[in-house]
Amino acid sequence: MIATDRLRAAYLTARDALLAERVPEGHWVGELSTSALSTATAVMALHLVNPFEHRDLIDAGTKWLAAHQNADGGWGDTVKSFSNISTTMLCRAAFKLTGEKDHPDTIARTEDYLTLKAGALPERRAAAIRARYGKDHTFSVPILMTCALAKLVKWDEVPRLPFELACLPQSWYRFAKMPVVSYALPALIAIGQCIHSHRRSRNPIRNVVRRLARGRALKVLRHIQPTSGGYLEATPLTSFVTMALASIRRRRSEAEKQVIDEGVRFIVNSVRPDGSWPIDTNLATWVTTLSVNALAAAGDLESLDTKGQILDWLLKQQYKERHPYTGADPGGWAWTDLPGGVPDCDDTPGLLLALANLVPELLDPYDPRKPFPERSGRTLGAVLPGIVWLKGLQNRDWGWPTFCRGWSGLPFDRSGSDLSAHALRALQVWVDMQCHVLVFNGWTPPDRASKRGLVYLAKQQRPDGSWLPLWFGNQHAPDDINPVYGTARVLAAYRDLNLKDAPECRRGVEFLLSVQNADGGWGGAKDCPSSVEETALAVEVLLDLANGDAVQRGVAWLVEAVESGRFRDASPIGFYFAKLWYFEKLYPLIFTVAALGRAARAEPPATSSAVPAAGSA
Repeated sequence: MIATDRLRAAYLTARDALLAERVPEGHWVGELSTSALSTATAVMALHLVNPFEHRDLIDAGTKWLAAHQNADGGWGDTVKSFSNISTTMLCRAAFKLTGEKDHPDTIARTEDYLTLKAGALPERRAAAIRARYGKDHTFSVPILMTCALAKLVKWDEVPRLPFELACLPQSWYRFAKMPVVSYALPALIAIGQCIHSHRRSRNPIRNVVRRLARGRALKVLRHIQPTSGGYLEATPLTSFVTMALASIRRRRSEAEKQVIDEGVRFIVNSVRPDGSWPIDTNLATWVTTLSVNALAAAGDLESLDTKGQILDWLLKQQYKERHPYTGADPGGWAWTDLPGGVPDCDDTPGLLLALANLVPELLDPYDPRKPFPERSGRTLGAVLPGIVWLKGLQNRDWGWPTFCRGWSGLPFDRSGSDLSAHALRALQVWVDMQCHVLVFNGWTPPDRASKRGLVYLAKQQRPDGSWLPLWFGNQHAPDDINPVYGTARVLAAYRDLNLKDAPECRRGVEFLLSVQNADGGWGGAKDCPSSVEETALAVEVLLDLANGDAVQRGVAWLVEAVESGRFRDASPIGFYFAKLWYFEKLYPLIFTVAALGRAARAEPPATSSAVPAAGSA
C-alpha cells in the first residue's frame, strides 16, 4: 500500500495542476488535439473556394501534414494515433488537390502505405473505405466525395445521399431511414447535392425531385448553421460542407453563398499557429463539469474558489429554446459554450451532477423554516427542464442515445451503455431523493425510467462481465473497443444507485480486476498498455466496490505517474464507434484527481499533508 503522505502529495500535485488550467473567467476550456484529418479537409475546402486568397494557409497546412506523416507512410487522426486508411486517403487527396510537386517523398511514402493496406487500384481503395464504416455513410461518403474531387476515385464509387429528405418536417426525420447520423444533416444536404451535380441518377423522376428540393434544402442548411459558421464547431464537418458546395459550378443562391462564406470564416478563424486544425474548437462545458465532479469525488470542492463563477457560467449554457439543428427540446446542455454545440446525453447528465455538487443545499430535505437562497432558485429553474429533457430522450429499448431519440440504429443515435449509466446517475441524484425539487413541484419519485435503464444495462453486459461504451475507443484493443472505460462508467451507476451487490455489478468488478496489467495499471482492454485515463477510471470506481491489494497497486501506479509527470500525457481516444480519434489534455488530470482524491479520502487523516482550505488553490 502506498504511503499516506506520498498519496496525498500526489493528489495535491494533480489537483493544483488541474486548478491551474482554469481560464480567467474561472472555468475550464481545455485543449483538443491537432488533427491530420481536420487539417487535410480544411486546406481542401480553402483551395476549392479560393486557392489564391488562402494560399498561405493552404501551404502551411500541407507543410504541417508532410512534417507529421507517420513512419509507415500513413496518417492517424492525431499525432499519437496509428495510421488508418481514411485519414491517409484524405491527406493524399489534399496533396493531389493543392499541389504535389513540393512533397514528392511524402507522396511516394503515402502511395506505399495505401498500396500495402488496400492495393493500388482506386476502386479497391474506395472499397476499403466503405468496408471500414459499413452501412453508415456518415464518414465514408464525405471521404469518398473528397477523393473524387481530387480525382483519386471515380464518382461511381461514391454512394448517393438523399438530400431531399432534409425538406421533410424535422419531426419526420426519425422515420426517414437516414443513411447518416442525426448530427450529419449538413453533410447529407451539401454532399448529397455535390454528388448529384457530378453524377445524376438514372431515374428521371428522382432527378426532378432533387432539382426541386435543392433550394429548400439549402435554406435548411443555412438555417441550422451557427453564428460561428462551424457546424458542431467541427472543422471536418464544416470543411466537407464548404468544399462540397464550392465544387458545384452553378449560379449560387444567397443561402448557398452565405453557407460557404460563413464556413470559410470558421475555418480561417480555427487554424492554429503551426498551420494545423483541431478536430473541434473546445469541450469547455464538458471538461468544466468533469472537473467539478472530480473535485467533488475527491471531497475537495472547497479548494475551488471560483464555484460561484462556474455556477453562473454553467447555468447560462442551458438551451432554452428548441434547437434548430437536431430539433432537441429545451433543457439540455452541449459540450461547449460556443454556438455550434448541440444538446446531448453525456453533457446534460454531467451538468446535472455538477449542479448538485455546486448547490448541495437543494438535495437537503425541505425545511420551511429555512430561507430559499437565490442561487438555489436559479439552479432549480435549470434542473427541472434538464431532468425532463433527459427523461424524454430515453429510447424504446430503455437506453439513452447521444442526440436524438429514435432517429436510427447508427452510432450516436442508438443507445449506449456509458450514456445510459451517466443518465441514471443524474436521475438518482435529482429525482430519486426527497429534495427541494420534489417538494416544490409535488413530484413523487418517478423511478420507472431508472428501472428500465437498469434493465437495458443488464441486457448490454457482455458474457465476460464488461460493457462497451459508445464514445470511447482504444487504439491498442481489438476492433478499437474499450471495455475498461465502458465497464468503469457503468459500475459508477451501480455504485451511486446503491446496487453494489447486484450480480451485474459483481461481474463487472470481476472483469475489471481480471484485465489489470502486471504493472498495476489498466489499458482499454486485456493486455493493452496502461494509460492514465483508463487506470484512473478503474481505480476511482473500484475503490468503493472492491478495494484491496489489486486496487492499491492501481493507486500506486497513478501516484508514480504523478511523481514522474506522466499524468499529463493524454492518450488518443476513439469516438464515433471508434473510427474517429482525438485526445484532450485535461482528461488525464481530471481522472487522476478523482481517483487519487477518493483514495486519499479512504486513508486516515495525516496532519503533515492535509488538504488546504478553500481559496488556497
